[in-house]
Amino acid sequence: MSAADTADSPVATPEQLAVHADDPRYGFGIDVGGSGVKGGIVDLTTGTLVGDRFKIKTPKPASPDAVAATVAQIVAHFHWTGRVGVTLPAVVVDGVVRTAANIDKAWIGTDPYALLGTYFTASGLTVLNDADAAGLAEAKYGGNADDVDGVVIMLTLGTGIGSAILFSGGLLPNAELGHVQVGKSIAEAQASARAKEDNDWSYEQWARHLSRVLQEYEKLFSPKLFILGGGISRKAHKWIPLLTNSTPTVRATLRNTAGIVGAAMAAEAGLRP
Repeated sequence: MSAADTADSPVATPEQLAVHADDPRYGFGIDVGGSGVKGGIVDLTTGTLVGDRFKIKTPKPASPDAVAATVAQIVAHFHWTGRVGVTLPAVVVDGVVRTAANIDKAWIGTDPYALLGTYFTASGLTVLNDADAAGLAEAKYGGNADDVDGVVIMLTLGTGIGSAILFSGGLLPNAELGHVQVGKSIAEAQASARAKEDNDWSYEQWARHLSRVLQEYEKLFSPKLFILGGGISRKAHKWIPLLTNSTPTVRATLRNTAGIVGAAMAAEAGLRP
């Protein structure tokens, strides 16, 4: 079975094929994750996808060339020639990958622009951290941060803790808040969704750990709002009311599309972390 056989949908829809890549109302984003690489056309006026997303399983190992080839498959699936935004579970600084989480360590030191440019042609390219992309999307389209005058912190609670720090719609890139030391261990070791699962904690037990981490972030950044996402946010009603930190805390609204939408936004804005 080829990688393409694992995709969500076999062909681009007529609705998607009718979109012109040079139409400024639309963008294109690809979100590279530990289990899947997914992409789609984004209506930038609403922050919604045009038709279905297209997903291919992340190659194992997730080497630079293997992932780049998968990204190129997704671009080709939509016959897209405009700007492309790509997220990585990594820190990207000055056009160089500095870390690698849930992808092969061979990414460290890679120039993703040069690499991806050998696999597909686009009118523009932006590569950024996956949590940063999700934060940009949530801040603009999620509705939670519309009237917030101050720092907003978005966290994705999953295998680790991804983070995005936003101020008045602007982004402080590559904020690895999951690696902040809280007590005797880093934040994600005690407050990620994986920590809950590995320790077989109840929501009450996990909420105590997460509250302690959020309180540490409050000391450091004095945020006006926390936005919490990740798969576990689907059951946010079971644990957000249990949190004891003082800053207002809400569930992310875009969920699985946030990375794709944020990547498309970054590409259309010409961002280059």
